[in-house]
Order: sequence, then structure tokens, then C-alpha cells
Amino acid sequence: YGIEKKAGWVELLKSRIKSQNINASVINKSISGETTAGGLRRIEEILKSDKPTIVILELGANDGLRGLSLKKMSSNIEDMINLSKTYNAKCLVIGMHIPPNYGLEYTKSFHEVFINISEKTNSELVPFMLEGFELNEDFFLSDMIHPNESAQPIILETIWKKLKMMIAS
Repeated sequence: YGIEKKAGWVELLKSRIKSQNINASVINKSISGETTAGGLRRIEEILKSDKPTIVILELGANDGLRGLSLKKMSSNIEDMINLSKTYNAKCLVIGMHIPPNYGLEYTKSFHEVFINISEKTNSELVPFMLEGFELNEDFFLSDMIHPNESAQPIILETIWKKLKMMIAS
């Protein structure tokens, strides 16, 4: 959202995998602004057609920003993980936080969804996608929600720490 596709962390991941001669490909099926309900509606067809071995689930932020049910968000993510496992794919869950103006209880419960799901489903977890720069305005677009181009290499490093172990196993 708001940056050139080629500058995003997914494209940087593609370059990383290629430069390290890793026998893997990256297929980006994300849709900007999508909720977990949208992801759940689409994932089985993606699993059937692309047959991934690893699925990176970076969904939920839009559920939170819309104040949607955390129980439903959790259920949707869990269902996506279970479907992925049915198709023999491991999952990497990418956790997020939401701004504190949603109230302390909702904000805390929102982040715990990702932790709880990864534990319950025995999935790998990156606890927070924006770790290390979340309060630095220099890494965000003017909306102060979406990371800018400068943030993308940091996001890649955060995700790569877990993903490289999954690729190796």
C-alpha cells in the first residue's frame, strides 16, 4: 500500500532467495486492505493451484482497524492454517499491533490472537511485523499506519529470521 511493488518486502524476499540460490519461489497472493474473512474465502483455491510448502499469513490488521470481532478473526486465521496443513504447507503467522485508541483491552487482545493461534496450531510466529521501528515516524507513510519504502528492508529482516529456518527444515 502506498509504495512501488518492487520496493515491498515480498519483492525483496524474492531477491534474497534468488541471490542465495535457494530452490524456492515466492508467490504473492496478498490484496491490500483484505480482512481475514477475505483471506479465508480465497486460500483454498490458492493452496490447490499453487501448492505452497510454506504459507506466510500476514492478515488481521484490517480486521483490527475496523474493530471486527477478534473471535472471528482468530477463527479465520486458524481455519487458514488448518487448510494449509491439509495441503501439506507449514504456516508462518505474522503478528501485528493496532493503535491504542481502540482501547487497552481490545488492543492487548488483538495482539494476543496471533500468539495464541501460533501456539494452538504449532505454527511459527513473527510476533510483530513492525518490530524495531513501530514508533519511528520516518518509516511510515503520512497515514502513520502503513510502512514506507525505507521500512521494507527492516520488515524483510524481521520475517527472514523465522522464514529461513522454515526453508531449511
